[in-house]
Amino acid sequence: MTSFVAACVQMRTGRNPFQNLDVCEALIREAAAEGAVYVQTPEMTNVLERSRKAQLAASSFESDDPFLKQLSSLADELNIWIHIGSLAIRLEDDKLANRGFMISPEGEITARYDKIHMFDVDLPNGESWRESESYSAGNVSPVVDLGVAKLGMAICYDIRQPALFREQSKAGAQVLTGPAAFTKQTGEAHWHVLQRARAIENGAFVVTAAQGGTHEDDRQTYGHSLMIDPWGKVIAELDHDEPGVLLGELEMAKVDEARRRIPAIENAREFSVATVSLNGEMVS
Repeated sequence: MTSFVAACVQMRTGRNPFQNLDVCEALIREAAAEGAVYVQTPEMTNVLERSRKAQLAASSFESDDPFLKQLSSLADELNIWIHIGSLAIRLEDDKLANRGFMISPEGEITARYDKIHMFDVDLPNGESWRESESYSAGNVSPVVDLGVAKLGMAICYDIRQPALFREQSKAGAQVLTGPAAFTKQTGEAHWHVLQRARAIENGAFVVTAAQGGTHEDDRQTYGHSLMIDPWGKVIAELDHDEPGVLLGELEMAKVDEARRRIPAIENAREFSVATVSLNGEMVS
């Protein structure tokens, strides 16, 4: 039976990338010492800054990013997969990419993922976010073969787009991910149910590292890093918003078992949607 120990690193990323790097590295080392062979960090691991100008100033081009260089070396040193949930990566046009990275145990970048779905919302408590003003959206969804499992890469707000995870599962993903900086308000309302739903729909593990607590730019994130099994059961959770490490064992046989019990992917059919007017006429 193929299984492996996964870890989520929960952080409270601030404005200084180098301070954030020190915290992140210490937590990854802790996870590896506990037996994790795959370690995931949250969205915006390197810097969280509400001001677009300040976020841009604190970010680096991929070729120069100190986080990427250090964590690549760390993956090689510890002989583990490091999934950087995302970094704010500077682009040539003075915009940013919200970019995740999968780093192999040899320290090589195996895959990149630019967040596809932009968090452009106005929340009931007055919070307003326009991610598309600062970030360029991606358009490719990677499924990465780790040897022990195939894993789909996604980021935070993507978790509200079930079609993305269904396509990853159809492409062979057994582990789905959504490293996040979920707001406290939306996390309290929807965090657990969204993670569990994506697992149940696809008969897959869902592993999500989170940001948590009150950050230097005064935003509040929910924490509660999670691991969900393919039957929708929470198998591990950091039940708080403090920085820390979450560990869990992922048994790939549970994916096959869940998909045999309820073959939702296999049973899916192509269909169209018809709009019908009040008088019963077919509009489209």
